Amino acid sequence: MSYSWGTNRRFNAYSDYFRREYGERVQKISINAGFTCPNRDGKVGWGGCTFCDNRAFNPSYKDAHSSVTEQIIKGMEFHKKRYRKAKRYLAYFQAFSNTYADLEHLQKLYEEALAVPEIMGIVVGTRPDCVDEEKLDYFAELSKRCHLVLEYGIESMLNQSLLRVNRGHDVEKSRWAIEETARRGIHVGGHLILGLPGEQRSDYLHTARELADWPLDSVKFHQLQLIRGTAMAREFEKKPGDFPSFTLEEYLDLMMEIMELLPPWLVIERIAGEVTPGMGLLEGWGLRYDGVLKAFEKLLEEEDSWQGKKFIARK
Repeated sequence: MSYSWGTNRRFNAYSDYFRREYGERVQKISINAGFTCPNRDGKVGWGGCTFCDNRAFNPSYKDAHSSVTEQIIKGMEFHKKRYRKAKRYLAYFQAFSNTYADLEHLQKLYEEALAVPEIMGIVVGTRPDCVDEEKLDYFAELSKRCHLVLEYGIESMLNQSLLRVNRGHDVEKSRWAIEETARRGIHVGGHLILGLPGEQRSDYLHTARELADWPLDSVKFHQLQLIRGTAMAREFEKKPGDFPSFTLEEYLDLMMEIMELLPPWLVIERIAGEVTPGMGLLEGWGLRYDGVLKAFEKLLEEEDSWQGKKFIARK
């Protein structure tokens, strides 16, 4: 059976999206361009998000002391060994908030990345409160000459959760940024965390229904990772009962319910996350992401489930 996104996979997978659009695999190269965040430097708060430690998600080749070009070259060498078929790349400005600077500085960084011949576009990870009309207008022009994605950390659809994790913005700001980005014809992605303290299963299904009404092109889901040394890890040690806990089976079942509520055109980049071994406070599921994904696709088949099965478009 072929689904509306053109494959027999039961969800609209990110890797398939690039094969449809460009006829081949496209690989991201993560970059640390030396940014910070407004909830770290005092503009809206101090200390950053309570769950955050970027070291837990950084590949070995990403080093803020190296130039953008140097990081891209190292990243291509890394991926050519791991994925021999990779020929085209996206520069992924990942660490912290990658629009949190003046526009002139941003332009220099992005143009440096695009000057590398193998780089066909950029992905810019940022916060909803770190864009404005001027920056979005620039991105709209840039998107006409390369593959461009603005990827926003939404993290939660509950304002009380965003406040508890010291996020520094609310759900309304997330929606504003995503709508303004989409209105300019820019590809827009979102990132959400499942398992923040105080949240329940009903909250995640609410999140899925809300996402279905937002003009997103792609989305990433990560289970909450408790990283040693973070404020959230200390909070967990004091109040472990406030934190949802998922076995692999429970998490995959939840993801299946979420997937059924999402619109079929929404590209799913990830359904779970990984951290650098040894940095997590709790034991993981004993599987790398490929194993989690395989188990998820098996579950979808067993339950005859697919993305959009229960999706209802709002008027």
